[in-house]
Amino acid sequence: MVVVPLSKPADQPSAGPLPANCSSTHWVGYLAAGTLAAGGVLLISGQRKAGLVAAVSGATLAMLDQQEVVRAWWNRLPAFLGELHTMLERAQGAVEDLSTQGEKLRQALGR
Repeated sequence: MVVVPLSKPADQPSAGPLPANCSSTHWVGYLAAGTLAAGGVLLISGQRKAGLVAAVSGATLAMLDQQEVVRAWWNRLPAFLGELHTMLERAQGAVEDLSTQGEKLRQALGR
């Protein structure tokens, strides 16, 4: 089958193609939401493999739709990981302090 472009009449000027990020069509967002919802339904119904595939597909489509947000999160990731590392070091120090205090208490009670 051959597609032949038809010319437009001169009295109806063309508005030009819509931009790719036009706010009137959010079909990628709708598709991502639908795929994520379908993945959730499949996971709840017990079809784990199909649900996981649908959920990953929906998440990928959502990331494609929200590239600026993903880029911002990616740029903030090293700072977040640094803060997480600091918090884990503090928690480890607190656990070690509790262990030391517990040992001292056992020795004081003679056990």
